[in-house]
Formats: sequence, C-alpha cells, structure tokens
Amino acid sequence: MPIPILMYHNIAPAPRELKRWRSLYVHPRSFARQMALLRRLGYAGLSMGAAMPYLRGERQGRVAVITLDDGYVDNLENALPVLQRHGFSATCYAVSGALGRYNDWDDTKLGVRKPMMDASQLRAWHAGGMEVGAHTRTHPRLRQCSDAQLRDEIAGNKAELEELIGAPVTQFCYPYGDHDDRVVAATREAGYAAATTIQRGRAQPGGDLWRLPRVAVARSHILPQFAWRALTGYEDRRG
Repeated sequence: MPIPILMYHNIAPAPRELKRWRSLYVHPRSFARQMALLRRLGYAGLSMGAAMPYLRGERQGRVAVITLDDGYVDNLENALPVLQRHGFSATCYAVSGALGRYNDWDDTKLGVRKPMMDASQLRAWHAGGMEVGAHTRTHPRLRQCSDAQLRDEIAGNKAELEELIGAPVTQFCYPYGDHDDRVVAATREAGYAAATTIQRGRAQPGGDLWRLPRVAVARSHILPQFAWRALTGYEDRRG
C-alpha cells in the first residue's frame, strides 16, 4: 500500500506582503482539518522515524507521514498542539545554521523574513513527542557543493542537531529537492536512515529510502483536494 509523505513548510496565515510562493503557507485551521480528516479515516500520522518499518515494507497499515521543512517557529506554535491532540507525530527538518534566525536562503526572493525556531524551541518540539530531522547547515543546493562542503552540510548538520537535542537524528531532507548520486552517497555515508525529496508521489514500501517522494500540501488545497492528492494516488500519477 503506497504511503503518503506529506510535505509542509509554514503552518500560518500567508503574510499580505508575500507575492511569491504563497503555497508554502497552510493556514492553521486548514492544517487542523486535514489532521482531523486523517484521524477520521483511520490513518495514523507518523514521523519519518516511526514510519520506517512501513517504508521498509516490514509492516502494513493505514499511515500518513507528516514532514515540515526548514524549522519555522509557527510549526511549534500552530502544528504541535494539533498533532498532539490527535496522537500524531511528525518530523521537522531543521536548518541548524539558521536556528533563532530567519530564512536567509530565500528571504530576498520572497520579500519576507520568516522566524526560525531557536535551540530551546527545537528542543521543545522534540520534547513534545516530535522528531527532529536534518535539512543541512545552511540550505544550499547540494549538487553545487564540493565533497568537503557536502560533508560539512550533511554530516555536520547531523552532529549539531544531535548535540542540541541529545538524541539521534536519522532523517534527512534535500534542500530544494536537489540531489544526485553523489549527494545520496554522502547522505548514506553520514548515517541517515532515509531521505526525502520534492518529487511528487507516494512512497512505495520497500523502495529507495534515500529518494523518497512526497505529497506537497499547499495553501489553496481545500479538504477534498487534500484527501484526493494525499490518499488516492493522484500524486503518484503525476510523479
């Protein structure tokens, strides 16, 4: 049974001044309705780590994986209470070099500086029963990095986050979805158990764990669209 790995970024109202990529924002009310729908339909919302037995094909069940990219403060403020209410877990992929700062990799393009969780907030996310995943140290395009830069961004990110939360960090997400065989090899060498992309589609159990596709959830998706894209295979056909 294919597994939807849902991809979110900001769980907040889109700022009025934002002109580009408004789809990266999902309103907290929409997020709450989406999680409630999953629960009503009998899905367990899982972090990447908790979903690994299903992704490896060792277990079967009605599961949806919940991932949030970058580590924004609104994930802690608006997503965490909803996830806890439903007994769900989720993975937040953090950019370790941006903790307590903002999205300096795309703020100029967006015209918006989005607050990132600081160290104490990321620890609060983890203490709340959620998973911290890795999203590099500075959010670069990894295919443009030298081998030394790859190690710093991928393995260095893992070491920083593990020291911060005092727990293993086993999940990775490629910034911009940018990866090739060399980047994948560096990710595996760093000791991650799996890595996600921005390729559209649901994950096939027993498939390539270092090139996992995801289902992008956008601001414009009303509840029927969300269910159709995430649960029916629409994204699989587009992937």
